[in-house]
Order: sequence, then structure tokens, then C-alpha cells
Amino acid sequence: MSIIGSSRPSVALVKTRWRKKGVRTLPELAGILGANIWKIALEVFKHMEKEGFRFGSDRMVTAVLTEFIAFLVQLADRSVYGKMAEADRATLIGEMVRHLAATMENNQQDLLGPGEYRKPFIDQLNARFGDYAGFDYPGAAPDYPCLCFFAARVSDAMVSDPAARGDNKWVVEQMMDIEAPEMVLLVKKLIDKAVDLAPSDGAGPTNPAD
Repeated sequence: MSIIGSSRPSVALVKTRWRKKGVRTLPELAGILGANIWKIALEVFKHMEKEGFRFGSDRMVTAVLTEFIAFLVQLADRSVYGKMAEADRATLIGEMVRHLAATMENNQQDLLGPGEYRKPFIDQLNARFGDYAGFDYPGAAPDYPCLCFFAARVSDAMVSDPAARGDNKWVVEQMMDIEAPEMVLLVKKLIDKAVDLAPSDGAGPTNPAD
């Protein structure tokens, strides 16, 4: 399967504004961001299915979505870095991760039945945040080595099923050339629309998940 000629349709973000007047609380804002990041991850997954990539099992889908979400949360964190107080930033990202963990847990319970899903998801995100902390983000955008790392992690998740390896051999190219650039643009658009940015205290990046 070749990805030549493939195009990436735009993703419409879910509502980022309310009729409610007044300042949005950080948990409320985190809920908006979390809902949008979940939607972006699902839309990327659906687009890849349309492009002919195979997802052999629900567990593979979960692994791939987790990689998408970890990358998207890291992008969101980098996008707000330097634009709001560090304590607010840590609270915002932490609440967003908790919102996403609850969404993942509900999704997994529907697919796989009762079980412990929240902690493994948060543990995986924390591991990835540590990995992504080692890359540069000029202008809040990931550098080339970061994109390579992200694409490789998605590829690892998708070739875990031997039956799907032949169809999924173009995963790295798909992620780097099509999906990841769109994800970067969507997160920037999301942050620009949803966050009322406050002065920064100049602190460094955070590891948001507890």
C-alpha cells in the first residue's frame, strides 16, 4: 500500500466556547481540551483505517490511541508553556490527563468488560512524557527526531499483530508526512481558541500525570 496522493481531511473541533459568562475554571477548560484531544485521536485513527491500515484487535486500537493521545497532550503542554502561570499550567494538563483517563477507562470497559484501565493508561502517558521531554520544540512544534520517535512508537503498536504487518508497513511515512503535521496544527488551533492565556512564571516543562 502506498500513501502517495493521500490527503488529510480537516477535523472540526468540538465546542470550545460556551454561552456561560465569566472566567472558565481550569477543570472546565481541561475538560474542553481533553474532549478535543480524544476527538482528534479518534479522527486520526478513522482516517488511517480509510487509508487501508489495519487494526487487528481492540487492544491494538487502544495501544495506538494511547500513543496518539500522549503525543497530543505533549503538544498541548508545549503550546501553553510560557503563556500561563506554571502552577496553572500544571493543573490544566493534570486535569486534562485525568479527563482523558476517565474517557479511556469508560471506553475500555465498554469494549473489554470490567478491569483496571486507568492506571496503565496514565503510566504509559507518564513514560511517554519522559521520552518526549528529551526533544526540542521550536515554536512549540516538535523537531524531526521527535516526529521520528512518535512515528516509530505508533509503528511498534501496529505491527504487533503479525497478520497486519504487511498492510501496516507504511505507518512511519503516514505518521510523519500526513497525520503528525495535522495533529500539530489542530493542537495549535485548539489552544489558540480555548485558552485565555495568562503571564508565565518562566518555569520549565511539567510531567502532568499523577
